[in-house]
Amino acid sequence: MVQQILSCVRHDKMRCPGSLDLVAPLSRLQVGNARTTWVLPMLSETRPRHAVIEAFGLMKLSIFPYVVQKEILDNMKTSNLFLLSFVSKNMKKLIKSSQAKRFKSINHIVYGDPSLFGLRNKREVYIPCMPEPDNIMELFERREEIENDYFRLNLAGKIMNFRFSDQNLPGAYFHPNDKESAIESIHKYFLDFFSDTVEYQWYQWTAYDKDFIPHIPKLSLCISFFPQSYRDIDVESLEKFFNLSPVLKRITMILATSALLRPESKFYQAESVCLRLRSENVPTFLRHFQGRQAFLGCCKFTIAILREFMNRWRSGEVCQKLEYLHVRFDSDRTLQNEFLNANEVQRIDARKKPPTHTLPREFQPADGPNPDPITSHSYIVRKTDNRVASISVQEDMFSFGVWKETKQEFLRMVE
Repeated sequence: MVQQILSCVRHDKMRCPGSLDLVAPLSRLQVGNARTTWVLPMLSETRPRHAVIEAFGLMKLSIFPYVVQKEILDNMKTSNLFLLSFVSKNMKKLIKSSQAKRFKSINHIVYGDPSLFGLRNKREVYIPCMPEPDNIMELFERREEIENDYFRLNLAGKIMNFRFSDQNLPGAYFHPNDKESAIESIHKYFLDFFSDTVEYQWYQWTAYDKDFIPHIPKLSLCISFFPQSYRDIDVESLEKFFNLSPVLKRITMILATSALLRPESKFYQAESVCLRLRSENVPTFLRHFQGRQAFLGCCKFTIAILREFMNRWRSGEVCQKLEYLHVRFDSDRTLQNEFLNANEVQRIDARKKPPTHTLPREFQPADGPNPDPITSHSYIVRKTDNRVASISVQEDMFSFGVWKETKQEFLRMVE
């Protein structure tokens, strides 16, 4: 039966009103034991790009059994699935049901930072994966319309102009004054289409007092600050920014001020931070930080700072949600030697192999670091719940990784 169906669609031609023949193989698909070249609407430089939706609409998927429909959809790019979902409610429902496993495997969808591409008014939306990201669409700001070859789509009740970009991706175009509502509508459509269990990350470099940053539910903000002068940061403006913003997913900043933000600031609630601090401010930051991951840079990191942090963590006073801490400082062999003699630290027998502490990569490499694995014979134990933290001290870095396991469970992993 499958062979008969395949023979019916093999080498068919499809036409759109006003377009050239849409004859281009999408990919080689394997259905049962048969290999076939599917002829589906493709994007090319020679065809009118606004006709793509009509082309998808002419593809009568409903005449085929579900197994064939799924095979076709399985081999389509995410950007084409996104477009195809606008054909009808039934088509959208079919895509969501047939691609449920595929969509469930998506951990993050990223609204990329335009500055990474040397652009100001263009933002790529993609699924981060290796070796290349899976692009979904692009967002464009336009103050004046110089072209009219748009097709219009309804995203969560908002009619928006679309055109295909130079990368053959669907691009949404909107005026800067309409930016917030446009992004909110796009995001609502994603939540419904891909699921609200996916983490959506918005990356942006900002001067914190000028740039638009969306405040939308289920959108994680990863913000890098670049004020005009790192030596003259306006802490009051920063306080205002954090007070008016939701808790951020990640903060990247050089904070070279003599004083830090107030202890109650949302600054300390960010899930992850990548900061350059004055050495004297490191203990204060660690006392107030409530997030999961911290990457710090400073000039000096003394045994006194290290011991204060370890003792406070062991007692359960600070950093109760902490998963990973990394501090890079000017090379200092003294710290490494003093650490080895610290009474607070317990050690695994040098003849045995300690377990390696690892965490998943949550952030894009261009926007800051992710946790590195920690394999160390040194560890400390928190008194309140008996959980373990692996510790590594080298000449110019300190790494601290908290395990979910208790001391007893941790020691059972030692080889």
